[in-house]
Amino acid sequence: MNSSNPSPIDPISDQQVKHLEFIQAIVTRLGNGSFLIKGWTLTAAGIFFAVLSKSLSWKVAVTGFIPIAGFWLLDSYYLRQERLFRKLYDEVRLPESTVEPFAMSVNNYHSAVPWVNVIRSHTMRNFYGTLALVNVVFLVGGILKAHS
Repeated sequence: MNSSNPSPIDPISDQQVKHLEFIQAIVTRLGNGSFLIKGWTLTAAGIFFAVLSKSLSWKVAVTGFIPIAGFWLLDSYYLRQERLFRKLYDEVRLPESTVEPFAMSVNNYHSAVPWVNVIRSHTMRNFYGTLALVNVVFLVGGILKAHS
């Protein structure tokens, strides 16, 4: 077999395996952080929705967008970081990898994972967009109530 074209079964070094374990630990922590953020988002939005269901107010509904938007941005940060570390992982896992051993910098991948793409990803839009849409319904209801 030609040594310039490594086969999928070419071994990687023990050092690379350890490096991959470190990167995977970071990806796992970022995923757990994202999960917790979604829990806090549901809690905060649930409180606003409960208050709005008892006393419909457009002012409270407008205020309800603040935690949704804030958590959306924070969760997008975590998701972007996770994607950046996955890019690093993909490069380190190659037998011919040129990544410095145990390097954890993801600066080389920033252009490959733009913020806008993460914020608008299906994951983010489906979760936070749904909450924002429910909040819009309360906002419209609050505006209609104020004008009646």
